[in-house]
Amino acid sequence: MCGIVGYIGTQIAPDILISGLEKLEYRGYDSAGLATIFEDELHCVRAKGKLHNLRAKIEQNHHPAQIGIGHTRWATHGKPEEHNAHPHLDMARRVAVVQNGIIENYRELREDLKTKGHEFVSDTDTEVIPHLIAELLTTTSESDSPLLEAVQKAVQRLRGAYAIAVICADYPDEMVIAREQAPLVIGFGQGEFFCASDTPALIAHTRAVLPLENGEIAKLTPLGVEVYNQSGDRVKKTPRTLDWNPVVVEKQGFRHFMLKEIYEQPGVVRTCLEAYLDQDWHAGQNSETSPIHLNLSPTLTENLENIQILACGTSWHAALVGKYLLEQLVGIPTSVQYASEFRYAPAPITPHTLTIGVTQSGETADTLAALDLEKRRRGNLETKFQPHLLGITNRPESTLGQMVDEVIDTHAGIEIGVAATKTFIAQLIGFYCLSLDLAYQRKTLSEERIEEILDNLRYLPAQIELILESQERYIEELAHDFAETQDFIFVGRGINFPIALEGALKLKEISYIHAEGYPAGEMKHGPIALLDNKVPVVSIAMPGCVYEKVLSNAQEAKARDARLIGVTAMNDTEANDTFDNLLPVPEVEELISPLVTVIPLQLLSYHIAARRGLDVDQPRNLAKSVTVE
Repeated sequence: MCGIVGYIGTQIAPDILISGLEKLEYRGYDSAGLATIFEDELHCVRAKGKLHNLRAKIEQNHHPAQIGIGHTRWATHGKPEEHNAHPHLDMARRVAVVQNGIIENYRELREDLKTKGHEFVSDTDTEVIPHLIAELLTTTSESDSPLLEAVQKAVQRLRGAYAIAVICADYPDEMVIAREQAPLVIGFGQGEFFCASDTPALIAHTRAVLPLENGEIAKLTPLGVEVYNQSGDRVKKTPRTLDWNPVVVEKQGFRHFMLKEIYEQPGVVRTCLEAYLDQDWHAGQNSETSPIHLNLSPTLTENLENIQILACGTSWHAALVGKYLLEQLVGIPTSVQYASEFRYAPAPITPHTLTIGVTQSGETADTLAALDLEKRRRGNLETKFQPHLLGITNRPESTLGQMVDEVIDTHAGIEIGVAATKTFIAQLIGFYCLSLDLAYQRKTLSEERIEEILDNLRYLPAQIELILESQERYIEELAHDFAETQDFIFVGRGINFPIALEGALKLKEISYIHAEGYPAGEMKHGPIALLDNKVPVVSIAMPGCVYEKVLSNAQEAKARDARLIGVTAMNDTEANDTFDNLLPVPEVEELISPLVTVIPLQLLSYHIAARRGLDVDQPRNLAKSVTVE
């Protein structure tokens, strides 16, 4: 959710830090900041908003420091204001820290530090870290490496998923970094060293990199790098050299494009929300304007009585979630049709109907043909039957964009992996925005309820990143158990039934394992006959109106000796008693849950396919854009 860059060497640090942050701005752009040490003083510059705001401040206060840390932020704890921006300092302004992740026990640490006289100036979880390190430095002054020892002691008290970089004006020739369930990479130069959340920030300076492992701490000085394990023992590690041919650079160090694109999803959600949400809108204060800015023509959505959605594959699953939202939030009867079927058996023509075509590429042949059919068969009818066409796509310049009246651009960026991941979640965001906009226009939800849902959506990038950073290693290990599995069942209910379908499709597409998705309540009406100890069942069981029913359905599968894998809320104790394996996600309200429950299913499919040695990005018999019927 945030980007970290650090530098120590002989060059001018602020220039390198700003350049590195530019490569990491996709990780968050609520605020940004730098901390450097020059003439034994700590200098900190922070700015609200995007990186250009920070750059302007740096140009006014430029100095040739040769050590520094930088940060670009997506707000989690504390609003996106300058006083919450990183780096954070101790009271004496001698210690500076940047962090990516979440410190779960920060309230406890803050209260303890307050009793010792520490005063806090931000609302963030991160600020406890420099205060804690400063406190510990008072007891490590006799150490051979006081800053390293203080950081080692500090991280032992932190709980959560984090990556941190620390500098201290009292030790101007060293930087200490640490990682726990959040990415952090060291770059090796000639008499200079770097750290960053991701390799794009390093590629302009070095090809020799060393990713830190969970629990590791490193000390960077102009003379070299020392890496220590969780027990405090120094470990010997060898950097690896990146082959910077164009394909590898485009993958940004990931093994496959699919995994890279799974990890891009927090940034995609941020981009969509920034594009369409009015950040200054509050219930009761902006009664004349919608909080969603889709810029759709009023003639497209006024007098709506019906909506029909045409799509294929993953887009069809996104459309099913859209149907749920449009019916439950807006109250408009909505149907979802396979575009390939609609072409030969179109639904009866109804008045005041909006037709939505969903295709990530904007070039899907069946979807375009179905939209063309709808346009032609309504073209000569009276006004109430006239075609109203809306597209949801990642390529607004595509054929779809030329065919429909309006487009919702999903802003996902080019997706190279054949199996859709980030474009799926972007389509979901498009449906959430459309549904909330219509709900506002038609007054089917109160403004207070709309604001509540919007607030939940704003937390999603951080929640998705937490899943990625905390769960991937476990899912990779779990995938080993299914390398030889032949069949999978995925089940869900309500708004998560489409996610069960999507999870099954992902597994089929890239692992070639037979997988089916069902409404959990339909298992006993036939599919339960498939179950035995060789058929795992993945069940999506999130808190909400169908939670108890899903658990009951899972028990039915368990009674048939099926191995149960549960996508559940973190800290769900009841789920522990039901499932053999858990894929926990942050607890969110049921309406929002598809946006988090799909993430572990993507990772599970990816790692099973990778474990089987398959071509994840280009699975057999498939292409990215289906331009033939």
